[in-house]
Amino acid sequence: MQAPSGANMASTSDISVVVCANADERWNDLTAAVEAHGSQPHQPGELIVVVDHNPRLFERARAAFGTAHVVENTHARGLGGARNSGLEAASGSVVAYIDDDAVPSAAWLPALAEWYSEPAVAGVGGGVEPVWKPARPDWFPREFDWVVGCSYLGQPETPQEVRNLFGCNMSYRRELLEALEGFRLGYGCDETELCIRLRQRWPDKKLVYVPQAKVLHNVPANRARPRRFLKRCYFEGGSKAVVSQLVGANQALSTEYRYTREVLPRGVRTGILSFVRRREPGGLGRATAIVAGLASTSAGYAVANLSPAKAARQRGWSGDWAARRATEPTTLVNP
Repeated sequence: MQAPSGANMASTSDISVVVCANADERWNDLTAAVEAHGSQPHQPGELIVVVDHNPRLFERARAAFGTAHVVENTHARGLGGARNSGLEAASGSVVAYIDDDAVPSAAWLPALAEWYSEPAVAGVGGGVEPVWKPARPDWFPREFDWVVGCSYLGQPETPQEVRNLFGCNMSYRRELLEALEGFRLGYGCDETELCIRLRQRWPDKKLVYVPQAKVLHNVPANRARPRRFLKRCYFEGGSKAVVSQLVGANQALSTEYRYTREVLPRGVRTGILSFVRRREPGGLGRATAIVAGLASTSAGYAVANLSPAKAARQRGWSGDWAARRATEPTTLVNP
């Protein structure tokens, strides 16, 4: 895609940045994130920290972060509810979401802002680069970096229109989020469901992935263990099943079809060749992890499809499951 002209670039002051937090043990990460936003050369109009049902953390954050607007999640517990609380607190024409353990690059906000000069652009997201602590395990395939909330091998390397944005690094026009009544799931693929629902309502709108609008995402050692890897794959597979029930399987799995047909087989071949030709043990480990990860994800999808209402509740759905289709918004022309 051709980047918009810089002459028509939207201002970063039109953007409200929302950081969602819930865990006391990630206080140092949250502090680093808030300080990083404050030191950026391009400042947002406001920085909002949403604390998810943790009164002690809320009081601590409110006392420590004088430059941020600290609010509590007034909706159901979970990331979706926290994001909706951030939306309600925001005043900018664009709302950008970033995790509490992620730090923006200097190019992040301006790279997001420039695309909003195009009226057809409904949302813009960017790349998420993992910062492994202490280091990436040899067996962990880049094709599965989505397991730790980061950009994965197979995503576009230049700005492209995409089906959905990454939860750790995404932004939307506030009026569209409000018209959609925000996020509907609390955990697992909540951003995917929202993005598909947005495009179903306004088919002429675009969601743009801009790799250079990058954030750095901390990945602690406990997220890079094989058991957690498989558990997360299983959960995400179940989340895809829930999203398929909500918005239709064709759209919910459109990106995944290409990923499983092209990206994963190529990753298995590359891993095996690395082991055979260079005697690299990690190559065989990565090939094995790709096969195991796909199997675990598929199992999660199959099991959740047997009881989708239960799977939806486990992911923060609180609506009437039987009436979920009836509540879908009708298609509108530009709001």
